[in-house]
Amino acid sequence: MILSALALVIVTAVALVMGVVPVSVDGSSIFFSFNGKLLEPGPMSAAINVLCLLATGGVMLALNKVFTFVRSTTHLFASAFFWLQTAHPQGLVALNAGTLLCLVTAVATLPLFASFQDRHSQRSIFLIFALAAAGCMFHYGFLVLIPAFLLGFLNMGVFNLKGVLAMLFGLVTPFWIVLGLGIVSVADFHAPAFMGLWHFNLGGVVNLLLVLAAVIAVLGFVLAMMNLTTIMNYRMQTRVYNAFFVFMLIMVVLAMIINYHDVAIFLPLLGLMMAVQLALTHTLRPTMPYRYLFILLLIAGCIAMGTANVLMS
Repeated sequence: MILSALALVIVTAVALVMGVVPVSVDGSSIFFSFNGKLLEPGPMSAAINVLCLLATGGVMLALNKVFTFVRSTTHLFASAFFWLQTAHPQGLVALNAGTLLCLVTAVATLPLFASFQDRHSQRSIFLIFALAAAGCMFHYGFLVLIPAFLLGFLNMGVFNLKGVLAMLFGLVTPFWIVLGLGIVSVADFHAPAFMGLWHFNLGGVVNLLLVLAAVIAVLGFVLAMMNLTTIMNYRMQTRVYNAFFVFMLIMVVLAMIINYHDVAIFLPLLGLMMAVQLALTHTLRPTMPYRYLFILLLIAGCIAMGTANVLMS
């Protein structure tokens, strides 16, 4: 894992030296718009972005240590997540919405898992949906969190009337604050402008990113289906935890299909979900011969895709 994190830092430095620029993404949000990056490309922005990615891996390690959704002590999902980010250097040179979406998801999963069968989890419900709603004010990509965490809480068995009210208040509160304080007005509202995959007409790096996203999505689904056959025999709590990652994987893929123009925003979260499935596959089959070869192929593929992205940028 340490070597994988070091590789992430090295690729980021190389991308900066090579003059790689972030993928241009037209900002699409409820009130505040930006073109995908939160800070202009540069050493400081890249350093903050990498720190957020490393923090995401650290949160996932803590999550597994506390809740053991992967029934083994492993750092593989963090390592795989770091390598998958190196395949997309354009997402490393500046702090962007995709990195924050990934970090928020990892952090929000902690109170979600802690709420398992706790009918008094209204604070967690309120907090998570308030975060999702606040994120939507800056980028519509955060909408993916709402259905995923709604399914997650339903599967945790915690929803009741108070839970539904907590969710609604969480969704409303960020808008109540910014409108009430006069930070924005109703006239500043921007309707979503989604561009479905069936309208695909872009080229260059975006084409390459779509290929990368498609490969990660297919691998994620294949591994998830393989893992579910074994996980279904585990105790209910472990099944529920892992079901959430499958929900999130499905929601991210659907979001990319509905709005392929923001593929760069969803790519880090898609990589995180695929990394979880890879770690599960690796630990559920300890007797599989030469299982390390798949990890080596993943690393080689990420290096090749990252190199291609740099050369085409």
